[in-house]
Amino acid sequence: MAGFHRALIRRTINLLIVLFLVLVLTVSLLGETMDKILTDNIRQEVIASLIDSKIKFQDAEAQQAYVDQQIKLRIRNLGLDEPWYSPKRFLNTIFKVMMLDLGRSYFLTSDNGSPEVLDIIAEKVPRTLLLFTSATVIIFVLGIYIGPYLAERYRSKLDKANVFISMYSNSLPGFWVGMIMIYLFAFIVPIFPVRSTPTSSPSDPFYIIDLLYHMALPLITLVVLSIAVQSYFVRLFVVNILDEDFIKAKRAIGVPKKKILYSHALRNAAPPLLNSIILGLASSFGGALLVEIVFEWPGVGFLFYEAITVFDVPVIIGLVYISTIIYIAAVFLTDLAYSVFDPRVKAIS
Repeated sequence: MAGFHRALIRRTINLLIVLFLVLVLTVSLLGETMDKILTDNIRQEVIASLIDSKIKFQDAEAQQAYVDQQIKLRIRNLGLDEPWYSPKRFLNTIFKVMMLDLGRSYFLTSDNGSPEVLDIIAEKVPRTLLLFTSATVIIFVLGIYIGPYLAERYRSKLDKANVFISMYSNSLPGFWVGMIMIYLFAFIVPIFPVRSTPTSSPSDPFYIIDLLYHMALPLITLVVLSIAVQSYFVRLFVVNILDEDFIKAKRAIGVPKKKILYSHALRNAAPPLLNSIILGLASSFGGALLVEIVFEWPGVGFLFYEAITVFDVPVIIGLVYISTIIYIAAVFLTDLAYSVFDPRVKAIS
């Protein structure tokens, strides 16, 4: 047990180091551009306030001197008088982000009008989790029923057809399949809306129904894209388990095939399956960009697209940070799951 605790602490420290390095790299790549945008915004604010104040100057030089003075004053007040790579400012930025002080967006706001980056992201996260968690659960449930069925019929025509479909569907771009689905089910057979953005307000009592209706088409698309692949992976793990001696022994003593497949074999294949599910969920959180753009689903992926389009640096940094936290938390949970389901991992730890 002591060895397990030491391994747990070591992995936690490693994951925190990864999180810090990702944040350092992100701030380093965006630092110079961030300063330029901030300076431009300050200049525009000073000029706008000057027009509103209707202050008169003797000549253009006096007006320019006043503008330059106000810009320098605001830059100093915001702590931008030092370059972004100076140790004081660089570490201060990283420390604030790690404490979830993500600042204010330059251009975007939440549905409630808040410019705080944390509020904007917090508003989008539940929608992304709703879509991709629902899809993952459906794919997993179907996969654990179809996979063992195919494993029992290894190398049959049905098994070979599933292998072909999984390879083909896995190679298809998600955004292309999404566009085909929109064309088929929003134009040819108009069952679903073209855009997946709900038309009602979050305060509307029927908002949840509206949200689920608009979610249906991207959800179906994700399931169609992944069900064959998930079935193939479950089938692959179960086939390997079926070659084990203890499975052959159970067959020899007359244990029913269905019980062997869905109880003994599937239970022993649980650790790698659980690993793929957890990491798949975490990856979808950051990799949902193209699917959400095609359907205009108001989640984290579409927010990424909006932030990149207008180059809203605080939102981009916040999204990268939150996505990294979720991914490393998934890796951490996967380690814990392995230690619970597989005694060999516990013993090694």
